[in-house]
Amino acid sequence: MVLSLAAIGGVVALIYVFIPHSEKDPVRPVDYRVELLTARRAAPFPLLAPEGLSKDWRATSVEYTGDDRRARGAVWHLGFINPHDEYAAVEQTNGPALPFIEDKSRRATKEGTTEVAGHKWDRYAGPKYNALVRRGKDVTTVVTGTAPHAQLAQLAAALKG
Repeated sequence: MVLSLAAIGGVVALIYVFIPHSEKDPVRPVDYRVELLTARRAAPFPLLAPEGLSKDWRATSVEYTGDDRRARGAVWHLGFINPHDEYAAVEQTNGPALPFIEDKSRRATKEGTTEVAGHKWDRYAGPKYNALVRRGKDVTTVVTGTAPHAQLAQLAAALKG
């Protein structure tokens, strides 16, 4: 019985040595290109995604809910971890703007406006999330997250439709 226990202990020790215990970067990047192309064909508004960001911006989540007949409208989400390991996301809808802004900014409050890449954005600040909001005729775009406004502006400036 002692020999069996020693053999099992040896196998467990080998497994422990050869299986990684911690990853340098626990974030699992996603490739959102296919989802973006597919969603752009179905969306009732131009979906925005960044172009030209450094590879230090890592996409972590992507989702499109296209049923724009529901009360909340169609919704596009693209989440990132920025080079400083903070969260930033692009959120869009053709549904009601105010509840969408409230939800995506985690109830941040409007504190003014700022210009990013030639477009006027409303600037929101909150205890958890910051946000930049641009309301168009048919779509509301929210760039939000735990990242500071300067990083959110960098993401907003890179958005292309």
